[in-house]
Amino acid sequence: MSVEPFPDWLVPPTGGWTAEDLDRLPELPPHTELIDGSLVFVSPQTIFHAWVIRKLLNGLLSAVPSGLEVWSEFSVVLGRSNRPEPDLVVTRAEARTSLRQTSFRAEDVLLAVEVMSPDSVSRDREVKPRKYAEAGIRHYWRVENDDDHAVVYTYELDPASGLYGKAGIHHDGVKLDRPFLIDIPLALR
Repeated sequence: MSVEPFPDWLVPPTGGWTAEDLDRLPELPPHTELIDGSLVFVSPQTIFHAWVIRKLLNGLLSAVPSGLEVWSEFSVVLGRSNRPEPDLVVTRAEARTSLRQTSFRAEDVLLAVEVMSPDSVSRDREVKPRKYAEAGIRHYWRVENDDDHAVVYTYELDPASGLYGKAGIHHDGVKLDRPFLIDIPLALR
């Protein structure tokens, strides 16, 4: 029995992978993220995860004002060694520069949304919000499954501290006036 060799991308280069490497590495699994120079692979989606993303995507598409666009599962370059892929982002429309574009710059993102999965709890609660805030993304939402009910934790960047402050906790829907008027029901049952 022969054992196939591991792909070269499983062994990071000295100093770690870079945001640009994600576009050049062959055969990466879909939705591979880069966090601190390391490749992060996502687990299979749950129905909860897919349902919430769909409901939020449709709601944001209906609410987004002219000059902004909503994107699903599109990576954001936060620096040389960080390129996460939020579940949803709202960007400035002029940030879309090419049909071959594979990422957005952090300064073009107004809102990043993460729907938590069991394997992403610490990344979505601690690592990503810190990195999004450091990159200047003004709004961050984290959606959690609480006994099959969607709970949306919303955060806004405090320009004085450069950290996120909690803007609200929303059960089975999200109704806000910032970053624009939003009213999205998320009852799953």
